[in-house]
Amino acid sequence: MTRALRLGLHTGLWTSGPPAGAPEAIAAADALGLDSIWTAEAYGSDGLTPLAWWGPATRRIRLGTGIAQLSARQPTATAMAAMTLDHLSGGRFVLGVGVSGPQVVEGWYGMPFAKPLARTREYLGIVRDVWAREGPVANDGPAYPLPLPGGTGLGKPLKSSLRPLRRDIPIYLGAEGPKNVALAAELCDGWFAMLFAPGHERLYRDALEEGFARPDARRSLDDFEICATVPFVVDDDVERAVDSLRPYYALYFGGMGAKGRNFHADVAIRMGYEAMVREVADLYLAGRKDEAGAAIPRRLIEQLALVGPPDKIRHDLEAWRESIVTTLLISGDAATVRTAAELVLG
Repeated sequence: MTRALRLGLHTGLWTSGPPAGAPEAIAAADALGLDSIWTAEAYGSDGLTPLAWWGPATRRIRLGTGIAQLSARQPTATAMAAMTLDHLSGGRFVLGVGVSGPQVVEGWYGMPFAKPLARTREYLGIVRDVWAREGPVANDGPAYPLPLPGGTGLGKPLKSSLRPLRRDIPIYLGAEGPKNVALAAELCDGWFAMLFAPGHERLYRDALEEGFARPDARRSLDDFEICATVPFVVDDDVERAVDSLRPYYALYFGGMGAKGRNFHADVAIRMGYEAMVREVADLYLAGRKDEAGAAIPRRLIEQLALVGPPDKIRHDLEAWRESIVTTLLISGDAATVRTAAELVLG
């Protein structure tokens, strides 16, 4: 069934500094009726500080982390940051979280990656206990024990000194594998879908239904937000638009994570592109990045992205409107935001 889509602006990862034109793009998003803006973090800029810096220039748009990495902060620190930003924004904050991958978790944060599903469950339980303020927060789980066992003996359970503006700040989970997607449906208010293709949504629908069917699930598909990150390139030359995205997909299919342990590549494999993924990974890791990008089929890129002249994008949007996705997250400057608002929100 065709329905309205919400639109969000993702400011992305930083390289040499804040993205050029970000304040103007955020102002346009706020003025044009976009639903939300999102930040990211990996092993450079963090995802919380930009919201505190850019947020005061907005009035109505929601402010979210997309995503904050679990291993970057103890769950109580994440709960504190979320309460703080929710107060400062007048109740507009959304906490987007994710486990990241073993290279970042172990190599950058020096934290164990093992049992990511169990760690996520324990982490979010503590965050919600902090917000609930029903008593001092204690946890006997193996990943985040509170108070710390075997320490000085002086630690004791504590209750947040700050009353949250909302006890139920929305939590969205970044997830790609079926088990993690099911966990998002069970525990969270929304899911960040990356490398989503409307024609392959059954890959995710089964996992979502499994999560919604669990006894303690918070929501159903009817009131659950699914945010899909979708590259958006307006260009009268479709081939040129597709080619502009080849380095992006080559990085995610061939250069993210370790060879044979790349969660992004696994998505393409589940879509039926295993041979392509092997070729792209071999080329990318051999330093032949242009060839890696050239090995990605145009058809796959057009399934994952919105590219081409406005009329083509308007036509392609129908598949997204008929999918389970509720919100498209695009990146770009103020002009891109204006074009996307015209085409998506119309």
